[in-house]
Amino acid sequence: MRAPRTARGRLALVVVLAAAVTAFTATVPLLRDWFDLRVYHGAVDAWVHHGGRLYDYRVPGTPYGFTYPPFAAVTMLPMALLGLGAAVALCLLLDLAALAWVLRVLAGPSWRRHGWYRAALAACVLALYEPLRDTVSFGQVNVLLLALVLTDAWLLATGRTRWAGVGIGLAAAVKLTPALFIGLLLLARRPRAAGLATAVAVAATGFAALVAPDASRFYWTEAMWDTGRVGRLDYVSNQSLQGVLARLGVGGHTVWAVCALAVLAVWARRSRRAAAAGDWPAAFALTGLTACLVSPVTWVHHLVWVLPAFAVLLRAGHPRVAGALYAVMCTSVVWLWFDDASGVDGFLGANTYTWVTLGLLLFLPADQVPAERRSRHRSPSATAAAPRQAAPTTATASGQPGRSSSCAVAGAATGAAGTAAGPGLGGAARGASSDPTGSTLPAAANPQSSSARASS
Repeated sequence: MRAPRTARGRLALVVVLAAAVTAFTATVPLLRDWFDLRVYHGAVDAWVHHGGRLYDYRVPGTPYGFTYPPFAAVTMLPMALLGLGAAVALCLLLDLAALAWVLRVLAGPSWRRHGWYRAALAACVLALYEPLRDTVSFGQVNVLLLALVLTDAWLLATGRTRWAGVGIGLAAAVKLTPALFIGLLLLARRPRAAGLATAVAVAATGFAALVAPDASRFYWTEAMWDTGRVGRLDYVSNQSLQGVLARLGVGGHTVWAVCALAVLAVWARRSRRAAAAGDWPAAFALTGLTACLVSPVTWVHHLVWVLPAFAVLLRAGHPRVAGALYAVMCTSVVWLWFDDASGVDGFLGANTYTWVTLGLLLFLPADQVPAERRSRHRSPSATAAAPRQAAPTTATASGQPGRSSSCAVAGAATGAAGTAAGPGLGGAARGASSDPTGSTLPAAANPQSSSARASS
């Protein structure tokens, strides 16, 4: 089918697609009734207005409450001034702003070329991505954290390194998983950025300890180590390595630790090489994939961290692979094994998203030298090869061709900036505690009634 060429035809196509996506998201996966946001709002409200302890709060009728570090609660204190409806509206606005920035970073400098039509098509495609739609319908913080981390990717890739690390530090203070990006900065030999990220995370955590000393003491000595607070590890929504092992009935931590160390070894090797080549998009994408795999709990909505990997695939010229894998992660296929994940089919199907994440970690194109770096390497050699003649002759015979070659290379670098040099998992525009356990349940009258619900 040909794409419409007129503005009216494009608008009609966008309207039809938007209606289809809206119908799908409102009926097939179910909305999650803002469960995570109700956890945040209820915990902060009880803490501020009713003298309750932050980690004692439970959503009425469930055993689930707040599970993030105290700094996350401190950043959510403004919600104590809002009703739940206003908090939902604010959450939607923040998600939209964060998602717009994420897409801007992933698209790179080429984002201006895409226009409203491609942006609208991209929005329709993104709305189908299960981790993203669950993040929005739960009222989760995943997109906000992704935006913070990718801001540092943008700063590093564009040479604005003075403040690189602040986003990662803040994200790590809100939720522990993004702390792995500090490891990436160390592997990439960016000690200043790693030090700044660590200092920001420590300062934020220390500030929370001053504001809420009792809550901080309880979290760091008890709540953080109690995995039962976030739900069952074998629940099908847990798409981490630990989730796979739990569904296999493998108990203890030894096997998981061995698997996690193997994944970390692959990540260290591949991300270090990517960063050394200046391929920051791939380095950050690999780190997001690894964080999802090694975390003890990675609910489906946490997999918004996989989005940069799809952008890297598009940038590297693999749109079919990216499209096929993306389509799989829009299907909610893992929920077919909600009741029984035993057998070979359960092993393969119930862990589908884990296999996608692991495959991307192993085979994602990386180590691609940015175009602007290639141009810097070529220019000196071209200059050195120019024959030395008298000044007037050199100006006409050597200088002018040299300049022409340099301009051509610069033009190529500009065109490819979004695909290689930009923070820009370039070309993404070209071509997703609380209740993770119920985040993608099949149709049910009340998704919040699941006894397997968890908070993350």
